[in-house]
Amino acid sequence: MSVPEHATDIRAAVASGEISAVEVCRSALERIARLDPPLHAFLHVDEAGALARAARLDRERPADAPLLGVPVALKDNICTAGVPTTAASRLLERYVPPYSAHVVERLERAGAVIVGKTNCDEFAMGSSTEHSAFGPTRNPWAPDRTPGGSSGGSAVAVAAGMVPLALGSDTGGSIRQPAALCGVVGLKPTYGRVSRYGLIAFGSSLDQIGPFGTTARDVAAIFGAIAGHDERDSTSAGAAVPDYGAALTGDVRGLRIGVPRALVGDGVEPGVRAAFDASLEALREAGAVFCDIELPHASLAIPVYYLVANAEASSNLARYDGVRYGTRAEASTLHEVYYQTRARFGAEAKRRIMIGTFVLSAGYYDAYYVKAHQVRALIRRDYEQAFERVDVVAMPTSPMAAFRLGEKTEDPLQMYLADVFTVAANLAGLPAISVPCGLTEAELPVGLQLTGRPFDETTLLRAADALERRMPMRRPGARSI
Repeated sequence: MSVPEHATDIRAAVASGEISAVEVCRSALERIARLDPPLHAFLHVDEAGALARAARLDRERPADAPLLGVPVALKDNICTAGVPTTAASRLLERYVPPYSAHVVERLERAGAVIVGKTNCDEFAMGSSTEHSAFGPTRNPWAPDRTPGGSSGGSAVAVAAGMVPLALGSDTGGSIRQPAALCGVVGLKPTYGRVSRYGLIAFGSSLDQIGPFGTTARDVAAIFGAIAGHDERDSTSAGAAVPDYGAALTGDVRGLRIGVPRALVGDGVEPGVRAAFDASLEALREAGAVFCDIELPHASLAIPVYYLVANAEASSNLARYDGVRYGTRAEASTLHEVYYQTRARFGAEAKRRIMIGTFVLSAGYYDAYYVKAHQVRALIRRDYEQAFERVDVVAMPTSPMAAFRLGEKTEDPLQMYLADVFTVAANLAGLPAISVPCGLTEAELPVGLQLTGRPFDETTLLRAADALERRMPMRRPGARSI
């Protein structure tokens, strides 16, 4: 029997004995070996560990494992015991965690087989996966283009068919934007829905771990496995975890979708706008009801985000001094140890640390950091008012399709604008999903972003599933990989 494409089908085949977990694992490892070299989605492949795990699952065959035998890749800022975890930075290039993140424990309990760690922008700071210390990842649809970021490696691993599922982290769009640019489904959960224990921190009030998959049903399966309370994370919510898969009926009749027309009117590429409009029409034909809404402070989300996120990054990354954390430089004085160790940060990480340090400094804290949090509260209130009228808010995930490698690296402001539609969900702590909604004339994927009420990922997955049934997305062709 050939290995099924989707995670839910793999689980069913392994559970029934039609195929073994080892066979599934070997197939995934073979595809990684064959497809990854030109794409560079992986930083580390744990072949021995994955095969040993698969063999153990075949022996034990747990009946209550929702991801039994399913290969999963992890973004390389998620700690995995005994496996290198670098956050794509030279400062951590020799770091092997002595413990696993909460999501890793949950995945193993669910019967998943973790096959390796994926490339990302250094410390998850970027929108193109070009800021990795170990080289960029390439988009499987067009290898001269970026896959988006910062979780680009995870998106590519799924889009290219190397693994059916992967985890990334999302601080300002780092799951949804690469999902859109690579033509897969990516979910950023409500803040607190998934434990951050074991996630290498970037912006602690914004970071959230979430899944990639090729279908909403696969994403629902892994999301159900990783969601839930964890006492080791003080921000972890105690809300009950529903059966996400049970809601995927294809029925969205009466679903109220709000569209902020003023926000999505300018700066969106024509091909992206055409696919976005087509996806709305498909949902309308399925019975969804649309109305125009206003998010009056959403235009301020980018500057607010880059003040708040960079301030938190400056605080979080201060620990990498070569004494407590990070690869230590040899020097004769403590000052030189700090200096030479931190010189290993890449250009983008340095830029964000310096911005964050500036806005937290005396004389600027009130003018920038405090003011940013005041506007953040207004952005959250805008969504609260919108959700009095609608169930979800629809926007393009990204204003542009995948851009060429190197196209925006010399202009950070243009790079930051790739997150214009995604950062607000992080600032407001809301769940949001990107689902493929078509291709541009250049055959580059486009994503529809749906944002929901806190802890209402069920509605987002239901809408994503309904759109998939009406606008099925094909995978990248052999022409590109």
